[in-house]
Amino acid sequence: MEIISQLPEIIKECERKTKELLSIIPNINSTVEEDDFIKQQKFLNPNVLYHSDNIDSMVDLINRGYGGNLDLIYIDPPFFTKSSYNKRVEIVFKGKKEVLEYKAYEDLWKGGLGEYLEELTVRLMLMKELLSDKGTIYVHIDFRTVHYIKVIMDYIFGVDNFLNEVIWAYKSGGTSNRYFSRKHDNILVYTKTKEYIFNPQKEKSYNRGYKPYRFKGVMEYEDALGWYTLVNLKDVWQIDMVGRTSGERVGYDTQKPEALLERIILSSSNENSIIGDFYAGSGTTLAVAQKHNRRWIGSDKGNSSILTIMKRLGQMDIVNYQKVNFTEEKICGNIIINCDKVIDNDKYKICLYIEKYNLDIESFKFNKKNRELVENILNEDSLYLIDYISITTKNRRKVIYEDFKTRHKDRIGTNIYIDADNIEVPLYVNTIDIFGNITKTVIDESVISNEV
Repeated sequence: MEIISQLPEIIKECERKTKELLSIIPNINSTVEEDDFIKQQKFLNPNVLYHSDNIDSMVDLINRGYGGNLDLIYIDPPFFTKSSYNKRVEIVFKGKKEVLEYKAYEDLWKGGLGEYLEELTVRLMLMKELLSDKGTIYVHIDFRTVHYIKVIMDYIFGVDNFLNEVIWAYKSGGTSNRYFSRKHDNILVYTKTKEYIFNPQKEKSYNRGYKPYRFKGVMEYEDALGWYTLVNLKDVWQIDMVGRTSGERVGYDTQKPEALLERIILSSSNENSIIGDFYAGSGTTLAVAQKHNRRWIGSDKGNSSILTIMKRLGQMDIVNYQKVNFTEEKICGNIIINCDKVIDNDKYKICLYIEKYNLDIESFKFNKKNRELVENILNEDSLYLIDYISITTKNRRKVIYEDFKTRHKDRIGTNIYIDADNIEVPLYVNTIDIFGNITKTVIDESVISNEV
C-alpha cells in the first residue's frame, strides 16, 4: 500500500494515542520528586534536561503545568536514513591521541516509513499542546520525508499557520555523477496562532558587481568581498556545517551549527521565553538558548547524547538546571572510592579518593584495536575512561562538586575535598564514562571514616 493512502489512518491512530496520553496522569517513576521548592522554581528557572523517551518527558511537562508555555520548539528528529550514527571520542593516553568510535543511535525502522511517521506524528501532537499561543515550531528534516511531514503538520497546526519552509544550504562531503548533489536540509516552520513572536533578523545582500549603489537614504557597508546592504532574512540560509576542525565540534555525528540555531532562536523567541528541544542530540539548542538569555527544556533518550549535553553545559559553567531521568539505565561499570574525614585549615572536610573504574568490556562490540586500547587503559589508569563526575547532596538537587574532561584536560581529578559544614549525607557520586555509561555510588555516614 502506498504511504500516501495510509496517512489518514496514521493520523487517526495518533489522535487516539495522544488523547489517551493526555487523559491520565502518567505513572512514571522519576528520580526527581517534585517538592514544593521545585514547584515554586518551575517558571522562575525551568531549565530541565530529561533523560527519557520524549513522549514521557512531554507528558510529564504537560502534567506539571507547562502546557501552552513554550514560545519556541525546535526539533531535529531522525531523518529516516536507515543508518546508524556514531559518537567519536578522543583519548589522550600516554601522550598519544587515540580515537574511539561507538554507536550513538540508530535511524532504523522495522515497520518502514509508516512506523516512522506514526512515531513522529504523536510527538508533534504533544508539542502542539506545549506550544504557547504566540509560539512557533521548527521541524528540521530533509528530502526523504519532508513532503509527508508537511501534510501531517498542515493537519495538526492548520494550513493557515504554515509560516515558511526554510532551506539550510551547506557544503559537505562529496558529489555525485548520477544526480544533483544533495546539499540542503528542509526546516518546516508553523505557528500556533496568528499572534506569534517574530523578530526579523538581517543578512548581507551584496550589490551587483560588489560596487556601491550610492542610493539616497540607503545604508551601504563594505567587507572583504565588496559593498552590501542589510536586508531581512530570506528563506534560504547558507550556513557552514560543523567541520571536523571547528571549535564547536563535540564529536556527535549529527551536530548542528550554533549559527543555525541562533537565527531560529533570535527570530522566534524573546528573552526569558521557554524553548524546547525534544531530540536534543548534541545540545546545540540548549547552549544557544542559554547564551541568549532564554530558558530551555531538552530531552533525549540516548546516553551518549546526555553525556555530550552535560559536558557542553558544564564547559559553559551552566549548573542551574534540573536533570530528570525516566530511562532505565544499564549499569556497565562501577567506581571504587575510599572516603575519610580530614582537617584542613582548622576545617573538617570529607575527602573522596577515586581509586579505580571498572568497566564490563563484554557489554561492548569493539573492533580488535579499540578493545586492546580500552583493556590497556583499564589495566594502567582506568580513570582516563571517566568523562564526567558530579556529587550531589541528600535531595539530589544541589550539585556540590563537578569535574569533566576537556580539550585541555585529559583526566578527571583523583582526590576530592568537600567542606563538611552544612553537608548532609548521603552524598551521591555520579559518573559518566566516555561511552555514556552512568554509575551512581552512595556515600553515607557508615563508609566515611570518623578518624581525623
